[in-house]
Amino acid sequence: MDTQKIESLLKEKLSESLSTESFKTWIEPIVVEELKQKKIVLSVPNAFFKDWIVENYGDGIKFILSQLIDPEVGIEYVVRKDLENKERKRFVHHEKKAPTMFNPKYTFDNFVVGSSNQFANAACLAVATNPGRTYNPLFIYGGVGLGKTHLLNAIGNFLLKHGNVEPEKICYITAEVFTNELINALRYQKMDEFRNRFRKMNVLLIDDIQFIAGKERTQEEFFHTFNALYEGMKQIVVTSDKFPRDLENIEERLKSRFEWGLIADIQPPDIETKVAILNKKAEEENITLPLDVAFYIASHTDDSVRSLEGCLKRLSLYSSINKVDITLDLAKSIMAGFLRKKEQTVTVDLIIKEVAKYFSIKPQDILSKKRTRSVLVPRQIALYLARKHTDHSLIDLGQKFGGKDHATVLHSIKKIKDELDFNRELKTAVDKIEKNLKER
Repeated sequence: MDTQKIESLLKEKLSESLSTESFKTWIEPIVVEELKQKKIVLSVPNAFFKDWIVENYGDGIKFILSQLIDPEVGIEYVVRKDLENKERKRFVHHEKKAPTMFNPKYTFDNFVVGSSNQFANAACLAVATNPGRTYNPLFIYGGVGLGKTHLLNAIGNFLLKHGNVEPEKICYITAEVFTNELINALRYQKMDEFRNRFRKMNVLLIDDIQFIAGKERTQEEFFHTFNALYEGMKQIVVTSDKFPRDLENIEERLKSRFEWGLIADIQPPDIETKVAILNKKAEEENITLPLDVAFYIASHTDDSVRSLEGCLKRLSLYSSINKVDITLDLAKSIMAGFLRKKEQTVTVDLIIKEVAKYFSIKPQDILSKKRTRSVLVPRQIALYLARKHTDHSLIDLGQKFGGKDHATVLHSIKKIKDELDFNRELKTAVDKIEKNLKER
């Protein structure tokens, strides 16, 4: 196998388990230089990059290359000056880009308001109307796909439209991008530019703050940025998947500051709100959606608004290509593999029983509050399998697993899903348990 093929397969495999931003920042610059017998040489932009790759992605790279080349493959990382110069130019160019990129589709006008998100919507609208004066900071929390990012963009779009704040003084950024830009600033000794960029803002909208958990330097920089903006009466809006006090591996001083202003939560939408969301999306896309079809989709999807949009797009595409009207029978026939099945032979209780049996623990342990590794990992596997093989929502699973909150359930599922590609021991366990479930 030549080096280009190895590089392509390595990056393809890594892309499956990394976010787009992390992949572009850390994996794309890697070049497979040469392969000599059982030794492969990977070139990277600089020494800082090399250390970060080895510490954070080294095991994954080693595992993939051992499968592609040889179980005993050796890896050498070298620094290439041409890559270093290219990366430096890319970073400097990126620093000059305007920070006011908002999705034009995400506005207050097209945000469907229901009992589950009414308070959060009102708080965001108040902040957009009077930034830095009404609720500062504003902390919004809720599960994945419930509208947090929509509301952040809606604030930005409202400010731009009404001219409340100069465009260059508004910044929307995810916590992951904030972290990656901090790392680049450290890499190229651009910390003054990094700090000035964010601390000169009048409005800072930061998404998914839970991403900085465990990242001490990022938390340190964000803490000082927060203080500078707050003391200057500049507006700060933060979103998270958890209530501030429930965030793990986040410094107490940051949690405390998140609670200085207003905290608003977004709960999963009820079926009526889900139908309203579907109707709104259908109206925006000029799709004729019968009410019975809307209720059918709403009743068979999970809590995520993205799932609703995915179903609607799939149904609309089929209707357009085949030039047929959208009907309930059509929805049932073509969405069978996409929507949740109402009847499942595998139950949550059965999954818990099989997982407990495999790990030689009691089912009660999985439902307990114990956090020892011997119980925590089986519990996370059970949640992952329950989500995969049953039609229960994240809220339902949290209740069935001893009152776990939505975010904890989501974290457990994602953790197992992310590790399956690299952890052979974990994959063996999951495959064996699934096999046992199918044979019952």
